[in-house]
Amino acid sequence: MRNTSKISTLEAKFPLLAVEHGCLVSKDADLTIAFKLELPELFTVTESEYEAMHSAWHKAIKVLPNYSIVHKQDWFIQENYAPELNKGELSFLARASERHFNERPYLHHAVYLFLTQTTKKRMAQQSNFSALCRGHLIPKDIEDKEAVAKFLEAVDQFERIINDSDHLRLTRMTEDELIGTKEKTGLLDRYFSLSEHQHASLEDIRLGADLVRVGDQMLCLHTLSDTDDLPTSVHTDARYERLSTDRSDCRLSFAAPVGLLLSCNHIYNQYLFIEDSGANLERFEKQARNMHSLARYSRSNQINEEWIQEYLNLAHSQGLTSIRAHFNVLAWSSDKEELRQVKNDVGSALALMECKPRHNTIDTATLYWAGIPGNAGDFPAEESFYTFIEPALCFFTAETNYKDSLSPFGIRMADRLSGKPIHLDISDLPMKKGITTNRNKFILGPSGSGKSFFTNHMVRQYYEQGAHVLLVDTGNSYQGLCELIHRKTKGADGVYFTYTDESPISFNPFYTDDYVFDVEKRESICTLLLTLWKSADEPLTKTEAGELGSAVNAYIERIRADHSITPCFNTFYEYLRDVYRKEMEEREIKVTLQDFNINNLLTTLKQYYRGGRYDFLLNSTENIDLLSKRFIVFEIDQVKDNKDLFPVVTIIIMEAFINKMRRLKGIRKMILIEEAWKAIASANMADYIKYLYKTVRKYFGEAIVVTQEVDDIIQSPIVKESIINNSDCKILLDQRKYMTKFDGIQAMLGLSEKEKSQILSINQNNDPHRLYKEVWIGLGGMQSAVYATEVSLEEYLTYTTEETEKVEVLRLAEQLGGDIETAIRQLAREKRHKE
Repeated sequence: MRNTSKISTLEAKFPLLAVEHGCLVSKDADLTIAFKLELPELFTVTESEYEAMHSAWHKAIKVLPNYSIVHKQDWFIQENYAPELNKGELSFLARASERHFNERPYLHHAVYLFLTQTTKKRMAQQSNFSALCRGHLIPKDIEDKEAVAKFLEAVDQFERIINDSDHLRLTRMTEDELIGTKEKTGLLDRYFSLSEHQHASLEDIRLGADLVRVGDQMLCLHTLSDTDDLPTSVHTDARYERLSTDRSDCRLSFAAPVGLLLSCNHIYNQYLFIEDSGANLERFEKQARNMHSLARYSRSNQINEEWIQEYLNLAHSQGLTSIRAHFNVLAWSSDKEELRQVKNDVGSALALMECKPRHNTIDTATLYWAGIPGNAGDFPAEESFYTFIEPALCFFTAETNYKDSLSPFGIRMADRLSGKPIHLDISDLPMKKGITTNRNKFILGPSGSGKSFFTNHMVRQYYEQGAHVLLVDTGNSYQGLCELIHRKTKGADGVYFTYTDESPISFNPFYTDDYVFDVEKRESICTLLLTLWKSADEPLTKTEAGELGSAVNAYIERIRADHSITPCFNTFYEYLRDVYRKEMEEREIKVTLQDFNINNLLTTLKQYYRGGRYDFLLNSTENIDLLSKRFIVFEIDQVKDNKDLFPVVTIIIMEAFINKMRRLKGIRKMILIEEAWKAIASANMADYIKYLYKTVRKYFGEAIVVTQEVDDIIQSPIVKESIINNSDCKILLDQRKYMTKFDGIQAMLGLSEKEKSQILSINQNNDPHRLYKEVWIGLGGMQSAVYATEVSLEEYLTYTTEETEKVEVLRLAEQLGGDIETAIRQLAREKRHKE
């Protein structure tokens, strides 16, 4: 070794010369083009999709010329979530959520790909000719300009092939991203400080035979550089038992154990060396002949000959390309005891891949130096092994962390692996991307699955982002949230309507403040009257529908012409009884009672007329102002078993929402109907529900239906045709109660096998140290994943449906003069103190 000094500057040993035209140029005239690589999200990839990615890599690598190096570098850096407490005006619950996730640890994953053009001589050099072993690095000229042009052309083809795949995305790195600017450090700076922070600083580097240290970080290196360390067979992916069931498979890439599942600071390097495959095979032919001639003297020679012959047979019979490969895991820690644990964790991860963990203490410095972005040409040849492209690609990681939606609007969920908050847009961005055609949602979850928590969590965030929310509930699920909003806005918002015998809900479906009755208003009145008249199993004829529509239109024209008539059900009934029936009798073309039995209609509707059982229902003198209220809850639990009142109340609420929908231009609206949908899922209501679901999209709105009864879904064609088929976003919670019935649910919802596997993995491997429930969200059959609904203690006390907890919150709020926010804050503080 010519350089005998113990201390040297980074400048003297630095192997790179310049960045020109977006390419890294080394002092040994190697040319490297760097990319950032985007991978699909963890737990969302199927076996066929892993194979498709593997195929895309294989096709891309095949276009690279000889003496190219593919270096894929995955960074996994431990970070803590930093709350955004100064971002705008956060609500009480939003601030509580930020504090809840404060300092939540997670692995930040970044993937880089370096394609290097080097020479035959450089690719064959050993570790004793590393840049670390040379006293001075004299820059060389690029001799073969034609080879450079060929390489650049091949890289363009490589990039196009990868980007044409559905799951991988390459983006070329700019000069600023590689070497940094005054404001932001580049990749090279971060490599020499082993940090993904934006302002990493260079550290002293100790490259010793016994220890490699970067600043305070001590390095630990495990290598896969010998075929003896490898498993007997490899695959693109493997079954992840913790999230799999006897009915479903959760798949992860073969290298996942050394990826996100390895929870320590580490870099996973993957190298493929593309040599002259023909020359390699000729050399192996020669070795096989030598081994054959020496086989009589040693059994190991005989075994080696058999291995070489098998390798050659595979290469020639299947047309495989002979390459060299190397993989290593570079982990680090500043604490010796922690480093010992990290070493064991890396070894265990490699053992899960059925590899033999080899802790490399000899070539750590050389391999760390070869891992410098753009310095793959300095890799020591003796640390690689011969293989083919296909098996080598199985060691590539193929998934990354959950990604935040690139949209200002959305809801907060949590990563199911680490619990890191995720910003998720399930309304606007999917429509812009063409994944969905509407914002409607269908939510299914049995009792106790966390359905109420999720819906509370979602509507609260919609409300805080300016949406108008109208909820139809049958179980007091939103009482706490509504009360909190009501107190916060001092009664201006958060209106809670509930049905009691003393104060029943009253409506006036014929009321408009400007006497404008558009087609939608008229249709909703007709639908309401048909529902009052006909039972679910009674057919409706065209004549009946036409005559009733004519009666409604004639009544509307009368009240528009004579403002002395009070628009309400009473005056409509009187018009139908006294005027319209007489007009029918005077027509030239008679309408028989068999075709339209107006007497039966009047008899059926009489209970809603003055003096009838339900005369209060449709004759309200005080019209409910829904237009300016942004959070409204209709709690109709008291009438859910009344077959006469329940459907009418529900329909009128929906009609009121449609009026709100038409009048509020450019404002987001949401109607969420809990179990109430069952009362309106009749043949007479099918067209109305379908109309609501199709129309709400045009008015920047969304309709959401929530249910827990799986049998109702499977057996109701109305639900399928009107609700499910017009809901591009489907949300399912824990389905283990319905495991035996899930095939029916799958068929009804049109779920793929991939989506089925994701749904059946819900809550299979929850972290016992975190309190949360998982939820599956599917968008248009094209995008789906499982997320965690994790909330702060303050949010929990707001959303809870447990009677004892709700009573405790309301009792303390009364003692504090009705201040429910202070009550929740105080209870949360007491519970934390107990814990």
